[in-house]
Amino acid sequence: MMKNTLVHFLILFVALLVAQVICSKIILFGVAMPIIYIYLVLRLPVNYSLNWTLTIAFLFGLFVDMFNNTQGMNALACTVMTMLRRPVHDMFMLKDDEDNDPIPSMDSLGITNYLKYMASLVTVYCVVLFLVQAFTLHNFPLTLLRIISSSLLSILLIFGIDSLVSTEREKRL
Repeated sequence: MMKNTLVHFLILFVALLVAQVICSKIILFGVAMPIIYIYLVLRLPVNYSLNWTLTIAFLFGLFVDMFNNTQGMNALACTVMTMLRRPVHDMFMLKDDEDNDPIPSMDSLGITNYLKYMASLVTVYCVVLFLVQAFTLHNFPLTLLRIISSSLLSILLIFGIDSLVSTEREKRL
């Protein structure tokens, strides 16, 4: 079972990395960039050690940075998002479901709470990424438009990916 999970994780890692490198070249209407690779970090079990999740998130962001030549911006944004992942998860987790599945999903959190969890973290990621990328408040309306549009596009895409990649147990429900 553990070996199967690791293989699934590695396949998803490579697929999302390749997809993100391709998607990073696509900017819709000059403002919206699809960010899909963070789906893997969003789905890491919340009972993993913070050190492990931060290391995985940082390395994943660093791989995206290496392929996109973005000087560590994705690694920073992914690390900040990962630091907030557990508190955001706990905020949307139902109190009577504390013994539930540690993997954040529609099954474990419910559709509404999962969307809130995902939207919160995707928005944090986009805020950090685009503020660091702009590194100025000179053209703040454009930066704000990029944050909002990229967040919405990414949430839609990640929700679609989640419905395709969900586990067998979730598909039965």
